[in-house]
Amino acid sequence: MTDFDNLIIDSIGDLKRTHDCGALTLKDTGSEAVLMGWVNTRRDLGSLIFIDLRDRGGITQVVFDPLVSGEAHEKAQVLRNEWVVAVKGVVEKRLQENPDLSTGQIELKVSQVKILNRTETPPFQVDGAVDASETLRLKYRYLELRRPQVFSAFFKRHMIASSIRQYLNNEGFIEVETPFLTKSTPEGARDYLVPSRVNKGMCYALPQSPQLFKQLLMVAGFDRYYQIVRCFRDEDLRSDRQPEFTQVDLEMSFVDEEGVMAIFEGMMQKIFREILAHEVALPIKRISYHEAMDRFGTDRPDMRFGMEIKDVSDIAAKSDFKIFKGALESGGKVKAINVKNGGGYFSRKKIDELSSFVAGHGAKGLAWIKVTEDGWQSSLDKFFGPEDKALLVSRLESGPGDTILIAADREKVVNDALGALRIEVARRLDLIGGGYSFVWITRFPLLEYNETEKRLEAVHHPFTSPLEEDLQYLDDHPDKVRARAYDLVLNGAEIGGGSVRIHNTALQERIFRILGISQEEALIKFGFLLEALKYGAPPHAGMAIGFDRLVAIMAGVSSIREVIAFPKTTSATCLLTDAPSRVDEAQLRELGLRPDML
Repeated sequence: MTDFDNLIIDSIGDLKRTHDCGALTLKDTGSEAVLMGWVNTRRDLGSLIFIDLRDRGGITQVVFDPLVSGEAHEKAQVLRNEWVVAVKGVVEKRLQENPDLSTGQIELKVSQVKILNRTETPPFQVDGAVDASETLRLKYRYLELRRPQVFSAFFKRHMIASSIRQYLNNEGFIEVETPFLTKSTPEGARDYLVPSRVNKGMCYALPQSPQLFKQLLMVAGFDRYYQIVRCFRDEDLRSDRQPEFTQVDLEMSFVDEEGVMAIFEGMMQKIFREILAHEVALPIKRISYHEAMDRFGTDRPDMRFGMEIKDVSDIAAKSDFKIFKGALESGGKVKAINVKNGGGYFSRKKIDELSSFVAGHGAKGLAWIKVTEDGWQSSLDKFFGPEDKALLVSRLESGPGDTILIAADREKVVNDALGALRIEVARRLDLIGGGYSFVWITRFPLLEYNETEKRLEAVHHPFTSPLEEDLQYLDDHPDKVRARAYDLVLNGAEIGGGSVRIHNTALQERIFRILGISQEEALIKFGFLLEALKYGAPPHAGMAIGFDRLVAIMAGVSSIREVIAFPKTTSATCLLTDAPSRVDEAQLRELGLRPDML
């Protein structure tokens, strides 16, 4: 047996790879082939040694037979999982086919083998089930990426990007790169700052989006721009957030909302048809922000199932239940969802769990009614008269065996709580199912009040145009003003959003004033945009799709980390490279910084 420590690593030499490990089929029987890849598994039967050879294309069974080549057979005795080898041989039909492999009808009888590299014992197995923590897998991400199922998600990502580029090119868009080192402008999250060595005391900011630059490209007359672009936001992370992420960004001149939405509808139809063989029905359904909040409690509703929220405030107002009356008297709402056939599931323990769940979303409690053939099984029974009971059951389309869940509080709290509860109950009862359900959410509020900072702020961004019919409310009732904004929601996840932009200086300056941005501050932060709008800016609109999130949904994975090659953790660290890290003091001095500043 060869000593591993003294093993001589071969060079490829004159061998040229002829196929990848997923390419050979019965039609190649009798031909000579050269494969190169990693040893996925090894089986030593004494007289014969079998390895499954793996590369990104798939797996091929390779056979070392001393009757074919004694030298190759002897060399194969040292092979172990994840070693890198090149093999040359003749394709033959397998005696026992493997239906789980695309190459399962053939095998390669080896006449020559070259060991191109060995490996240390991997920290976790690459083949088979995932048996390591996420922390370990992120530290050795390059090994995790060898898994065929992981690679398939990245190949799908590549195909989606290619399909999008092809579609937009055919629609007359041109791809333009915008700067990564730019000016810090408030766009909702914190900027990542880059100190300048040349201009000490000053910083660039990494862009949260190309928003201002793509508007400038419209002023420049580019008409139709797109970019699949990296963006950066310094914010608290979760499974669907990363400090650096990718979006499909576009802008169009001389269009309204419908023009932009039509482009994205065509894009979704094309990529879902080409990548998943799924037909997206057009036009995609549109509902207003207020309708979404009323029916689903959220502006990103999952519409693959029912269980919609119903306002029962008028019925609750006639009851003697103090909690309902107190919420209504303080300007709140009483709303409910009906869980079909939920009576068998909702034990008292389960209802207590759901009460704790909605408490996490601000609700003070959860009332419930089990509807039976004999009436209500609920502590609310004595507070409602027969007519009101019948009216409540009718409005919720409830019947025997169903369970009604009710929340009472400020409308925002009720919407948040029941919107989250609707998803949680559907998840527990396995009501969501598969498939893809798109919906446009339109006519968002233009502005919202920030309770923490005690001021108005833009719901999307300060460059969003208000509806013309709502301009009359802008100064005296800004809370009534709706935006020419639109979000695209897929399976309960917001995958993109956009708006018609403000294209004249007077309206833009007016919005800045309402947001509490002084003329001086506006000139400092956005002076270049305000200046550009003076020079014949066309009407324009645009949108951006969260590319990582779209790919994750299409790949059927739960987190965008699974479709980003080298993702960060929820603490924004890279376990592979140990970033962020301290830098040499000399580098800091060049930037005009001291170590104690960090």
